[in-house]
Amino acid sequence: MPSTDDSAMSRDRADSPHAAASVAPPAEPSESAVAEDFWGALRGSTQARIGLGRTGDALPTTDVLALRAAHAAARDAVHLPLDVAALTERIAAVGLGAPVTVASRAADRAEYLRRPDLGRVPGDLTVVTETGADIGFVLADGLSPLALADHAPGLLAALSAELGDSYTLAPPVIATQARVALGDHIAAAMGVRTVLVLIGERPGLSVADSLGIYLTHLPRPGRADAERNCVSNIHPPDGLTYTDAARVVAGLVAGARALGRSGVDLKDTSRADSLAAAETSVVEPAPRS
Repeated sequence: MPSTDDSAMSRDRADSPHAAASVAPPAEPSESAVAEDFWGALRGSTQARIGLGRTGDALPTTDVLALRAAHAAARDAVHLPLDVAALTERIAAVGLGAPVTVASRAADRAEYLRRPDLGRVPGDLTVVTETGADIGFVLADGLSPLALADHAPGLLAALSAELGDSYTLAPPVIATQARVALGDHIAAAMGVRTVLVLIGERPGLSVADSLGIYLTHLPRPGRADAERNCVSNIHPPDGLTYTDAARVVAGLVAGARALGRSGVDLKDTSRADSLAAAETSVVEPAPRS
């Protein structure tokens, strides 16, 4: 049995500065932990699937199942029928007038997907009234009726607030089984100087309800895609907000009227100042200590 003196000596050795030398250093973080810290920060800034890691030679089961679910959501968004009656009621509440509905010559969704050309041509335009307004709105289901149902009322309200004080606005038209060029026919029937086609964008594996706006100045049947401007990726809270999209569109409308045309010659400069400031902050070297 150790004596009292032996116990005291043991305590003295434990309290001495040299005792710390016998403590093992902290373990280095594993390679997978370092990778997770790196990719985790980047994943927080994008909806893209990056840095998924692996389980053995395969992707993690959770990520594989999430990909399949996203693919199913994208397919559903394409084939989801547009509830025209419900959308009509919500659009009328925006205050631009009761919308009418125009269908393309595509008889159903299957033909719409097989024959893009039929989605660009109207079936019957007799319901469209000539207004001679500055701006007309066409709300097209496109490849994502879900996007139109989710975002068209809020986006139209933002556009009305942004443009209403400067331009006359025609009552909106809802277009079904529609491609972008269908808006040219409808706009010509309305007699508007500029048409804004709000259309559901093709769903992807990150977003199934993104809305786009196609602007055409002096629209008429036969306009080429190069004669339009597009503001895309509108799907708050993850994409462009309604207010920001309306602000960009207002700048493009003013630019198109000044230039006399839309398309490749018309540029969006709404973010030029902020981009220049960001570029300056990136390229300036940090001061040396």
